[in-house]
Amino acid sequence: MASIKQFQVTFDCTEPERVARFWCEVLGYVVPPPPEGFATWDDFNRSLPPELQGSAFACVDPSGVGPRLFFQRVPEGRVVKNRVHLDVRVGTGLVGEERLATLEAECSRLVALGAVCVQVLRADEHNESCISMQDIEGNEFCLD
Repeated sequence: MASIKQFQVTFDCTEPERVARFWCEVLGYVVPPPPEGFATWDDFNRSLPPELQGSAFACVDPSGVGPRLFFQRVPEGRVVKNRVHLDVRVGTGLVGEERLATLEAECSRLVALGAVCVQVLRADEHNESCISMQDIEGNEFCLD
């Protein structure tokens, strides 16, 4: 049995390009080049039937290490808590106040991009600090 070498994370959303560009800023990802034969993504988008225009967008890790993120338009908004969420690992290896300060600084940067800080979870005897957040369409993620 072959092992899986790559995977993509897919987000349901109402504005795929807007959400994709938010995550590019969060993770340092980039928008891949448009399909062959198109100078820009706008040119490609205009070539689609009206009902498909703006229906999907993607971003990729420029180093090729991280998974591709794919954003697809769905008619309904988010109804319940995410069953899967991303942990954005900005505090790896840090502990105590140094970790919390790093998480809070990143939280402030992301809030300026339109994210929402939901809850700051301070370290206790079992876990280090982390921050629960929501992206620009309300999808949960954590700063860890």
